[in-house]
Amino acid sequence: VQLVESGGGFVQAGGSLRLSCAVSGFTVDDYAVAWFRQAPNKAREGVAAIWRSDDMTFYADSVKGRFTISIDLSKNMAYLQMSSLTSKDTAVYFCAADPRRVPSGNAIWYDHWGQGTQVTVSS
Repeated sequence: VQLVESGGGFVQAGGSLRLSCAVSGFTVDDYAVAWFRQAPNKAREGVAAIWRSDDMTFYADSVKGRFTISIDLSKNMAYLQMSSLTSKDTAVYFCAADPRRVPSGNAIWYDHWGQGTQVTVSS
């Protein structure tokens, strides 16, 4: 199982960014897939999670209405569309997956992790 994130970078406050997670070793709708983030000197935070469809999702309160998680079975990819970004969204973002299929924001439910991609929002 391998997860590779991309799409991070610098963006101005109020802007948008889409993160991508390329998965291999499993089919993206067979696992729960999630995005976590970790800012300097802060604990890792679950941002969003999904299993199979839009009605099996989790969003942290801090991102509801601004972030959208999705999967593309044809490309075996997962995405995190982020909008209305603020400096509080600055962090390293990680993609995670697990066959137990629990779309949770708790890291204990994920055994497979990517290396992360940096998102920096300038105010």
